[in-house]
Amino acid sequence: MKTGISTASLFGRFFTEDALKFLSDNKVKTAEVFLESYGEYTEEFGKILKENKGDTEVHSVHTLTTQFEPQLYSLNKRAKDDSFVLLKSTMACAREVGAKYYTFHGGARFKRIETALNYDKVGKETQDIIDVCAEYGVSLAYENVHWGYYNHVGFFTEMKKRTNGLKGTFDIKQARLSGDPFPGYINEMGSAIVTAHLSDVRADGSMCLPFSKDGITDFTEVLSRLNDVGFDGAILLEVYKNDFKEFPELFDSLDKLNYTAKKVFSAK
Repeated sequence: MKTGISTASLFGRFFTEDALKFLSDNKVKTAEVFLESYGEYTEEFGKILKENKGDTEVHSVHTLTTQFEPQLYSLNKRAKDDSFVLLKSTMACAREVGAKYYTFHGGARFKRIETALNYDKVGKETQDIIDVCAEYGVSLAYENVHWGYYNHVGFFTEMKKRTNGLKGTFDIKQARLSGDPFPGYINEMGSAIVTAHLSDVRADGSMCLPFSKDGITDFTEVLSRLNDVGFDGAILLEVYKNDFKEFPELFDSLDKLNYTAKKVFSAK
């Protein structure tokens, strides 16, 4: 089990490569790199990240919302082929910086009317994506996302039946937004979870850092549930830039996460 910070927490404050260097300079041991633009989905950008990561381990990479991932499932062959070019380039970036996992939003549910997924079709297409990632030494970790295919408990189970090598990313913020209680996602993904994204909310629903004095989440319970399913991945702070004012607040949250995680995971 490792703890760290996603560079997404610094989105809008630093460019990606500078965010990684900032985390490294502040002795953050583990990071997820949140790639923000097409120019960053390249092997060349991976080399820049590698120069900037210092002693920080880059556990995973993440891409920006819907820039190309939904089109990996497209019925339009040209759009799909172009998206696979971007996928391969992104995986070359991940390999260059040493990331072993790709946090994946996946397909998007753009229409307001909920439609049933063809799980056989989506499963086959997801396996194609998994196989491309594997060529670069990277495992696909499907994330629960309230606007995506995985916006309800049950999707991951159907994908596991139809794929080989699928991993999971648990995001507590996205679980809140989906309306499904977070334990369901943890139980469904189980030991396949390799990455966990943590954030918190206040009583009024506004977001804040984990372990903030006015946050309402019991993170001992969250970590205990991860421990119960055999989690042995990276627990990362992933918040928005306006969820804290000064950088010491972010690092104080990480210190509290470290303390709580060591206590919970050493209990077994």
